[in-house]
Amino acid sequence: MATLASIPAYVDTIYAIDDVSTDGTADLIDNFKTEDARIVLIRHETNSGVGAAIVTGYKKAVEDDIDIVAVMAGDNQMDPEQLPNLLDPIIEGRVDYTKGNRLLNIEYRTGMSKWRFLGNSLLTGLTKIGSGYWQLMDPQNGYTAISKTALNRIQLDAIFTGYGYCNDLLVRLNVNGFRMRDVVMPAKYGDEKSGIKYKTYIPKVSWMLLKNFFWRLKMKYVVLSFHPLVFFYLFGIILTPIGLLGLFYSLYYKFVQGGDLFIRLTLSFLLFITGVQFLLFAMLFDMQVNGRESKSERWD
Repeated sequence: MATLASIPAYVDTIYAIDDVSTDGTADLIDNFKTEDARIVLIRHETNSGVGAAIVTGYKKAVEDDIDIVAVMAGDNQMDPEQLPNLLDPIIEGRVDYTKGNRLLNIEYRTGMSKWRFLGNSLLTGLTKIGSGYWQLMDPQNGYTAISKTALNRIQLDAIFTGYGYCNDLLVRLNVNGFRMRDVVMPAKYGDEKSGIKYKTYIPKVSWMLLKNFFWRLKMKYVVLSFHPLVFFYLFGIILTPIGLLGLFYSLYYKFVQGGDLFIRLTLSFLLFITGVQFLLFAMLFDMQVNGRESKSERWD
């Protein structure tokens, strides 16, 4: 209940989503409603995942015509004093989505384990590529705010229902041309342990981001508009692994079968370098497109 009690008075409505908790949380929230009339308790009939809980809150906010929706987890690890820093850029019309960033300053990462930091850094790189928001960091940070405009435009039912919902949402925001901003803030950890199992979580989210990457290219650069960077990505994705496999085969051919090395190695190296160059140019074009969008006018 510490999270509910800490929410500032300027917040109009508080949606508390109970995803079939078994520790009596829903009853505690129900009782707390007598102290705070802003609280709206929404219960899931079946356990659907954290992403599904967020989407439930988003849908209710859209239904109630809420202008800006912020997400705070129930573990009291999201400092309410940081909330204005998330809201102000959206209120001022500069961006449509803000999120916390704990990775920029080493002092702000106090309490984050080395393994958690390593996993977060890996997913940061993958999410940059998958989402097209090349400037973002700490994509796993769930302390976010989003505008009504963005919520009305993206397809909420398609958002990933598990812990990777925040990565998936970033891809969908980018496809629709919405602007986002990282808000630097310190990490805040309490006594509760994370429910994320990184051994399965990272591969699952990585696979989701790979699929989302191709979906983003199709929607953003083929369906909704056109940009030749899709061909650069395509050639790079094809030529780079072919060249790399060719390099390994050239070494095998030389040292196991005793064949000539020079021609095979040279051709494989040229294919590999050409593929890498295609990928780098594609990323550069992608950065330029998203850089222009970040400076564009907000959608009405």
